[in-house]
This record gives sequence, C-alpha cells and structure tokens, in this order.
Amino acid sequence: MMGASIVLLAVLVFALTLVVAALDASIGLLAVGVFVVLLAIAAVGWYLTQRAYVVRLGADGYRVRLVRGAGVKQARWKDVEDAVTTTLHNQPCLVLRLRDGRTTTIPVAALAGNREAFVRDVQEHLNRGHGLRKLG
Repeated sequence: MMGASIVLLAVLVFALTLVVAALDASIGLLAVGVFVVLLAIAAVGWYLTQRAYVVRLGADGYRVRLVRGAGVKQARWKDVEDAVTTTLHNQPCLVLRLRDGRTTTIPVAALAGNREAFVRDVQEHLNRGHGLRKLG
C-alpha cells in the first residue's frame, strides 16, 4: 500500500509540474505541492505502521484486512469448522475453514508479531467460540 501511495503522489507532483510549466507559474507553487506530498507520504507511512492492522481477533469473530486473496474477510468463531497451518506459494499460512466450505487464508509473514503466538491466539479464540475441531 505504501508503494501504491508513493506512485499516486508522484503522479500528482508530475501533474503539478506540468501545470506550473504550462501556466508559467511560480516555482514556489511547485515547492508547496512537493512539501504537501511529502507530508502525505509521512501520514500514510504513520497510518500503515501505527493504525492499520492485518487481523483482528475478537470475542465473537475475526476480521482480516490488507490481504489480497484472503477469501472470507470476516466471520464469527462459531462459523469456523477448523484451522490448519499450511504453506502456499512458499509462505506459511493459517487457513480458517468455515462450516459452509469457504476459507480465510492468512499469510503469517504479513503479521508483525510472533507467528506461533498468533496461531495459539487463534486456537484460544476458537476454543472459546466452540468452533475448533482440530489445529493441524
């Protein structure tokens, strides 16, 4: 997401440069635009490192964000049939299989914390939600 934000903001600086050149405007306008873009990059970086999350585990269920191809983005624990660890595309993943046949795939490399602790947390939530049959 950070890369996409930087590319978008670079396109905006390029467009502003063209406008400044076409209108023969002051270079100060371009400087202000570049400063605003740098602030925007800092804000996006702060958001992604401090406020954004990949997985939220709650008492009633879970929610997955910022993961392409995760499958089901949120579900209740009682709807989870089981959880299995696997490797997809050479990446370790946790797959939550729902009772209706759908799945949620979470690449554990995308998580900031300890992988084993995350799997244990999921297992505890499943046990509390009476959704866990096995973790393998």
